[in-house]
Amino acid sequence: MILQFKGAIEKFEDYIMKHLSLRTRVGAIEELTVKFEDEDYKLEEIVQINRKPTMVVLDASVFPQMLPNILATLQNSQMNLNPQQDGTTIYVALPKVTKDYRQSLAKVAKQHFVQCKDTISDVRNQHIRELKKKTNVPKDLMFRAENYIGAMQKAYVQKAEQILKTKQKELLGES
Repeated sequence: MILQFKGAIEKFEDYIMKHLSLRTRVGAIEELTVKFEDEDYKLEEIVQINRKPTMVVLDASVFPQMLPNILATLQNSQMNLNPQQDGTTIYVALPKVTKDYRQSLAKVAKQHFVQCKDTISDVRNQHIRELKKKTNVPKDLMFRAENYIGAMQKAYVQKAEQILKTKQKELLGES
């Protein structure tokens, strides 16, 4: 159960670190997953990536049949990207950091916090259901076990909430 709680926190933290920064990192773009013919590919595996001061240039000449999928992935990435295609080359202007952009990133962070919180609650509910299925456990021990599971859930939700608050302060430019 603890490993499942930690896994949910790590997944939340990993997403926030990789995908929710004020400056769009080339690393985040490289790790985007492109779906093509029911298979997933990392963007870095299928295009050549070059960074310029205000944009990223993607050369998809090796796999031109994947261009529509690459464009769709970039547009739906929640990184505020607006890719432009010229033949087999895709130009991605790096977004300017505006107040609206900061607020939208903070909103996305909140959405992922809620998902993390739901995952932690699901783990808690699963373990309590398993506990209630056991018939030979004394009621006072069952009560203490349920309280322990609830306390662990609360501790991990608070940890995720702290991560969210720290990230929102960073995104919104608060001290």
